[in-house]
Amino acid sequence: MPEVSKEPVKDSIVEEVRELLLNRSNVGIKKYNTTLDREDLTELEWRQHHQEELLDAILYNARIMRILKDVL
Repeated sequence: MPEVSKEPVKDSIVEEVRELLLNRSNVGIKKYNTTLDREDLTELEWRQHHQEELLDAILYNARIMRILKDVL
């Protein structure tokens, strides 16, 4: 009977995103000298940051879609 591995299965995509998150956190700490644990922003300010990030993501996606349309 084959030996069953006791090592937990790791999802390569999750591991890649985990590494990206850690790297992004380090960049933010160096740039802003703080972490997301900071308590100097109101909920409204956090939501404003979130909205700005989502708008950036929409812009990046629109650019990528334009590139793909030109290629297809």
